Amino acid sequence: MRVGIVDIGSNTARLLVAARQGPHLEGLHEERALLALGEEIERFGRLSDLKLADTAERARAYVRKARELGCASVEVIVTAPGRQAANARALLRGLERATGLPARVLSAEDEGRLAYEGAVLFARSLPERVAVCDVGGGSTEIVVGTLSGGPAFCRSLDLGSLRLSRRLLADDPPGKKALAAARRAVEAHFDGLDAPAADAALATGGSARSLRKLAGRTLGEQELAEAVRTTAKRTSAQLSLELGLDPLRARTLLAGTLILAEAQRRLGVPLEIARGGLREGAAAALLAAAAAA
Repeated sequence: MRVGIVDIGSNTARLLVAARQGPHLEGLHEERALLALGEEIERFGRLSDLKLADTAERARAYVRKARELGCASVEVIVTAPGRQAANARALLRGLERATGLPARVLSAEDEGRLAYEGAVLFARSLPERVAVCDVGGGSTEIVVGTLSGGPAFCRSLDLGSLRLSRRLLADDPPGKKALAAARRAVEAHFDGLDAPAADAALATGGSARSLRKLAGRTLGEQELAEAVRTTAKRTSAQLSLELGLDPLRARTLLAGTLILAEAQRRLGVPLEIARGGLREGAAAALLAAAAAA
């Protein structure tokens, strides 16, 4: 059985088509498109009619593709834009008219839980206690749980790579004062986190995936400090060219790295870049629901 997940996030819209292969989940097809919804939400508090129409059309195309690839069930999920845009209801109505499917706004807790389950699902040789850090464009989720019991602790920080870039890292590259201010803002958002101890930690989201090209799969204190130094000295155009990143992703990479560095410091263990995340967790849940039905 194949299922499709259409994920509408702050930076990108993504399609994942997946199937269960024995005990494992296998990703069969993926697509993505940059929408930059979070950029408009930061500037105006709401989404323009043009952006709403573009998002609905992209979702329509993804649902059509999922059906063509034989998906028995397709789900449309919306993350931070559905919680942060003043006209989020218009976004949902447009998605539902375009796709013929209900669009589900994930709560911060749901987003964290699915990211945790998707990250753990694709990981190997994990200890019992695991943390997952999911840095998105508009928010960051920190989740800690156990392999036997699942997520037990979830906190959502109202700060993501795009939000931090827009608010405090406007210059490209930023100056020393802006970088220091961004560090202080990240630390302030993490104050009071008080996450339970974990023996391993996984990082998921676009910033983590992009950092793999720069710093490798394991992000310890030293690797993240060096990544901050590197991304702070280069323009987004240089990063885009050197790392093969989309310009918008390159523009927010420093902010995402700062957030990941603070998460690693608070959790006290290196971050391993996860192979799975939110969409894989949502696909696994959809497959389980379809099988039960």
